[in-house]
Order: sequence, then C-alpha cells, then structure tokens
Amino acid sequence: MPGGRLSQEDRRLIASGLTRGLGYAEIARQLHRPTSTVSREVSRNGGPGRYRADLAQAATAVRSRRRTARLERPGRPVAVDEYGRSPAVLADFGDQFALLLAQVGLPRMASAVLARMYASDTGSVTAAELVAQLRVSPATISAAVGYLEERELLRRDRDPGTRRDRYFIDESAWYRATLASARANERLAAKARDGAACLGAATPAGLRLLGMSHYLERVGLDMVRSAERWRAQLGR
Repeated sequence: MPGGRLSQEDRRLIASGLTRGLGYAEIARQLHRPTSTVSREVSRNGGPGRYRADLAQAATAVRSRRRTARLERPGRPVAVDEYGRSPAVLADFGDQFALLLAQVGLPRMASAVLARMYASDTGSVTAAELVAQLRVSPATISAAVGYLEERELLRRDRDPGTRRDRYFIDESAWYRATLASARANERLAAKARDGAACLGAATPAGLRLLGMSHYLERVGLDMVRSAERWRAQLGR
C-alpha cells in the first residue's frame, strides 16, 4: 500500500521500469509512491544500471534482521550453540553471503544453498533440511543442487543407514570448481579453433575466433597451474 514497505512485486515493477528507461518520477507514479522512495530504493541497491528485484528483496531481509537484533531487549537471554553463536548471527551471515554470491553471478537459489552449507559446521546437509531452512520446494532445491554439482562445488553421497542423499562441501571444492572452469575454457577454445578452420583462418571472423581460442587456452592452463600450486602448498 502507499506509504508501506515495498513488496517483491513493487521491486519487480521498479526493475522493469528501469529496464524500459523510465525515470524515478514515472515509476513512482505507477506505484503510487513518492519519488524519493523509488530513488532511495534504487540507490541503496546498486543504482539504475545494477538494480535487481530479487537481490534488493534479499538485501532488505538482511537489513530487517539487523534492525530486529538491535531492538532486542538488553540482557535478554539468547539461545546460542556450542560455540556461543546465536541463530540470528548465523542466519545474517548466510543471507549476506548468499547475496554476495548472487551478485558475482551464481543463480539466487544456488547461492542460498551454497551459503547455508558453508555456514554449517558439518559442511553437509540433506535436501529435506534445505527445503525446511530455505522454505522452497524440493524441485527448487534439486535444480540448485544440480547446478552446484555440475560445477563441482559440492558432492553427493548416500546418508548412512538411509536412502536419502546428503550433500557435502569440503576443502577441495573450489579446487575442483577451478578445474571444471578450466575444462569449460578448453571446450570453448576447441570450438573456436574449429570455427576458425571452418570460416577460414585468414578471414576477419577466423582471426577473431583464433584469438579467442588462444586466450581461453592460455587462461585455462594458468588456472590449472595456479590451482595445483596452491593445492600443493596447502597440502590438500
């Protein structure tokens, strides 16, 4: 409602308006909101060129948790885990980490799953636990996990004594992910070389494809060398 908090649908309309090149005043009129509300919303969430409705909604949830934590009565006992951490602290870190992962390119739900797993001391979780924690459908979790498995950022094993799958993240996850990215570069480089041969290596298109192939091939090799060097130094 006018004057109330922005909803996720409001944020989608803001994002749509920005994409269409509308000014803040026009978007505000469509939402029946003050222009200042729209300008503040956009400026605090990346600006006109980087505003994304889902990321803005997630960032708002993080800020809301912080406000709630500040308003808790001083001296009121808070449940903590064996390391002295409150659930609010863990949830806040998970939300912030997921938001950052989404901002650097991971899909939103894959980011949320990965953040939950990194915030878990065991480094493992079942699909049912993810469904309960993230409040989404099993199909949504399955798609997110599949994306992360394909990039080797997690692995799947059978939960001992059950028929359930359990997902794990370990110290070698980013090493495997780096190698997977290098293999993707190799495939792209090979296809670019094929394209250059098909279109003619001396043509402008062929030269462009050869340049792409050389770049991706060298970068992929550098990635593998760097990953192997750091893995050896870390003893993993």
